[in-house]
Amino acid sequence: MFIGRNNEIVKKKFYYHNIEEIQKDCRANNIDLKFANNIDILNQSLKICNRKVPNRLAIQPMEGYDSDDKGAPGELTFRRYKRFAMGGAGLLWFEATAILQEARSNPHQLILNESTKLGFSELLKLTKEAAMGEYGSSHEPFCVLQLTHSGRFSKPHGQRKPLIAVHDSVFDKVVNIDKDYPVLSDDELEYIQEHFIKVAKLAYEVGFDAVDIKSCHRYLISELLGARTRKGKYGGSYENRTKFLKETIEIIKKEIPNLIIAVRLNASDVVRAENDWGIKKIDNESKIEIDLDESKKLVKELKKSGLSLLNITAGTPYLNPHVNRPYDQPVNGGYDEPEHPLKGVERLFKLSGEIQNEIPDLPIVGSGYSWLRQFGAAAAAANIENGQHVFAGFGRQAFAYPTFAKDILERGQLNPKKCCITCSKCSQLMIYGVNTGCVVRDSEIYAPIFRKYQNN
Repeated sequence: MFIGRNNEIVKKKFYYHNIEEIQKDCRANNIDLKFANNIDILNQSLKICNRKVPNRLAIQPMEGYDSDDKGAPGELTFRRYKRFAMGGAGLLWFEATAILQEARSNPHQLILNESTKLGFSELLKLTKEAAMGEYGSSHEPFCVLQLTHSGRFSKPHGQRKPLIAVHDSVFDKVVNIDKDYPVLSDDELEYIQEHFIKVAKLAYEVGFDAVDIKSCHRYLISELLGARTRKGKYGGSYENRTKFLKETIEIIKKEIPNLIIAVRLNASDVVRAENDWGIKKIDNESKIEIDLDESKKLVKELKKSGLSLLNITAGTPYLNPHVNRPYDQPVNGGYDEPEHPLKGVERLFKLSGEIQNEIPDLPIVGSGYSWLRQFGAAAAAANIENGQHVFAGFGRQAFAYPTFAKDILERGQLNPKKCCITCSKCSQLMIYGVNTGCVVRDSEIYAPIFRKYQNN
């Protein structure tokens, strides 16, 4: 239970009409969230490696599962990024794009290779032209392509085909494998690393400003970071567990010096396991206590290796989705929020803030804004003013309300009737493995898809 105004039980669902109501519940529940009265800071530009980002609003990587049969951007992919571009955000973090066929989490996840390269070039061209056509030539969005290997969550043909770096009793249950299931060898990991580098070169040739070597949500590289029980050069010690990521960045920087390198990183898995990341080892096994020492150390080392942009998140949608996307309504068969969603928002803000304070000269994108609906802009301005991060990233909100940045920057406010309502229907579409978007606010496209699979 959560105690709110006048000691009544606080609803876990969003019911706020103004910031004062949020602040009252925060005070009653010892939650530290700040909101700015003036949001002008969101309109300030910022340079990343001499490349200007027009404003401080970012769109997080949101998979649409709508590639064509080869893995190139499909019709709905073009539609989505045109809408994002015309929406005005200065930083567009393109969705998870597989580096190999077997690395895909879905048969229609994007994949970048020689046969799909042209499609990505056309997508990037349309995106930048749409943004500059709407806002002028000075508004060229900074475009990051997220490169991924889905690891244990790989489903390249629609059925699970896990590729794991280490066995772990907690995470093995999630994908229903036993202790005899094969683990990727060091040679296989080196082959995967070669493809991260190869695809980074393709992304540079396409024209992306940066690539993200995805290291979050317990996909392959994220799993390696916690692989304490793995044998060989990529497991065990901190140095071995971080070796794959550090080497990958060092090689990309050496071979493509003009390509900006980014990482979306789990600051913490926020789950107790043998091979967890960012969790303090304590005797009380039922208690989860976050420890950012290794995350901070890693980020400092990555910066020395060539990292120029960081995006902070936590948890994994496959085990504790409330951590990285606080919600009002769970997916079918999911669990109700175990905490007040405001607590989840606070956690995400604090994680980025602790790392940003430790490395103030590294631009960080913060997460956790969508649950705040129309009050997300005020929270973003406060966080940026207070040095919690330099960019505010919106994910589900962008699905629901692609023009959120335009309304923030031009109108000074968001329309509550356009905001994401954190109903988890977009997540449900992902679970179904079909085209993904906002069922509520983009209903013409996605409601029929949702109804079809919900009924079946």
